[in-house]
Amino acid sequence: MPLFKAANKLDRVFEISIILKAVDGLIETAGGVLLLLVNPASITNWATRITQHELSTDPHDFIARHILHSAQNFASGGRTFAAVYLLIHGLSKIVLVVEILREHLWAYRGMIVLLGLFIIYQVYRMFYEPAIWLVVLTVFDAFVIYLTIREEKRQRLALGKHSN
Repeated sequence: MPLFKAANKLDRVFEISIILKAVDGLIETAGGVLLLLVNPASITNWATRITQHELSTDPHDFIARHILHSAQNFASGGRTFAAVYLLIHGLSKIVLVVEILREHLWAYRGMIVLLGLFIIYQVYRMFYEPAIWLVVLTVFDAFVIYLTIREEKRQRLALGKHSN
């Protein structure tokens, strides 16, 4: 079956969602590499510079204090974890998308499992740090799982018809 031959609108949505996952994987991988290359002191200095004016006018500004606090925590040890997390997350998506585009059936199941694990982690995070972006990402990932299951079934049917 040729690359990106959508039979209907839902197939097209699947193709677009897979491309979005690949782009997301590329961005995450680049971010992970960047985190490994950036000096932790630079992150703290950057956060201090962008919050300095706001904190001088309002020392209790929630957002500015949160940015500065996060940068300090990040520089003190979270950087390596974040970099490794982004690299694993990004590279996994890239590999699975490439293999789905090559129509390897195992990759569909891999994508379902990977996104399922991400959903579990995202729901866990929502309980401790509620954020609308986490809700949106979780809903999108669940939708991509649905589309991936649907596409895997379609691929298996197509293979079954060809083998008869």
